[in-house]
Amino acid sequence: MPPKKPAPRSDELFRSQLDNMIDMEHALVKLARLIDWPRFDEAYGRFYHEKGRPGLSTRLMAGLHLLKHMEGLSDEAVCARWVENPYYQYFCGEQYFRHKLPLDRSSMTRWRGRIGADKLELLLAETLRLAMETRAMPPQACERVTVDTTVQTKAVAHPTDSHLLMRGIEWLNRLAKKHGLKLRQSFLRVGRQARRDVSRLIHGRGHKQAMRWVRKLRTWLGRLDRDIGRKIAGNEELEAAFTVARERVAKILTQKADSTDKLYALHAPEVECIAKGKARTRYEFGVKTSIAVTNARTAGGQFIVGMQALPGNPYDGHTLSGQIEQVERLTGIAVERAYVDRGYKGHKHGGQAKVYIAHTRGIASPTIKRELKRRNAIEPIIGHTKSDGLLERNHLAGATGDAINAILVAAGHNLRLLVAWLNALLRALLTAWLPAASREMAPA
Repeated sequence: MPPKKPAPRSDELFRSQLDNMIDMEHALVKLARLIDWPRFDEAYGRFYHEKGRPGLSTRLMAGLHLLKHMEGLSDEAVCARWVENPYYQYFCGEQYFRHKLPLDRSSMTRWRGRIGADKLELLLAETLRLAMETRAMPPQACERVTVDTTVQTKAVAHPTDSHLLMRGIEWLNRLAKKHGLKLRQSFLRVGRQARRDVSRLIHGRGHKQAMRWVRKLRTWLGRLDRDIGRKIAGNEELEAAFTVARERVAKILTQKADSTDKLYALHAPEVECIAKGKARTRYEFGVKTSIAVTNARTAGGQFIVGMQALPGNPYDGHTLSGQIEQVERLTGIAVERAYVDRGYKGHKHGGQAKVYIAHTRGIASPTIKRELKRRNAIEPIIGHTKSDGLLERNHLAGATGDAINAILVAAGHNLRLLVAWLNALLRALLTAWLPAASREMAPA
């Protein structure tokens, strides 16, 4: 059911309004006034059902997600900080200070899952509109972009064989206990001891002994799976309850070192192993993500004008057209030049945008040479999305969670730049006003 306006309370005369408690020149207050909140109501209003309990305010839910990714917080942390911070409450549309959160933390999970990644692009588009409106980024900056790919790592443990096999044993035991299934042997005690021995011996002289323990773990998991299969045979309800777990366990048991489409996490089958050629990290486990930023450093900094998850670990060159299309869709401005690294060779982009690859010889234009040198400036932006944002360790479930997190990380990065830009404008105004005021107050 669409959200309703709260009914007036009898004690409102004695409650303090937020605009009387906070500094109205604060950057979050200015942002709240600049954002076109009715735009979100129109776009997301169709996701509310006509019947049932009144839904939560769209501004509250969108505001919480923007604040979460602007500060790099978890769902629990942003909800806890919302209760303590009057600026957060004002940003989310509250008129009076509230001592209790009007929602459960899990409502954020259900809301973004219902909206979907394609509709949440509106949040990123709104941050770009604000950047142009506040003159932090001129519209012409969107015509020349830099595109690159990185890895959005998933919140999973490092996928060793012993770890995956032990997780399979624990998962099957939990399901058996939940459904009252009596097992011939659980293998929990011997499995945990074997995993400890593997971690102790695998990197030393006891490598062969560690591999024997790994083979024993694989044998025990297979025996446990077959025992469960015999005891649930013919029972459709139990077979349905164990289907997902047994399918993933079977994949772990059969995969080898040179297998393709391997399973790296039981709870996150979408995780992929990606090698980006880094000396410090040979392999990263997550999903490839494409990012597009303005080539020129604008007054407010380099804004992210497009970001999307790329499941399946595609070749970089095959993703270029889709990334340019997203930039044009979000900004409404046609891209004239795109600057990429040598990983995009053979891209075959058929759009109007001209693509320039780093370290290409024969470019006569000094402007293009200068802009091509600025291609490397995208690397610090990727670093900020991982250190200040939530791109380094994504906790959202499934491939849908990867796509949603990428969009919201980009929106959060742009909001951080906008807050810094508004604070810089305020300091500039104060710096210009104070000397003039002191001259007027000085005696003649």
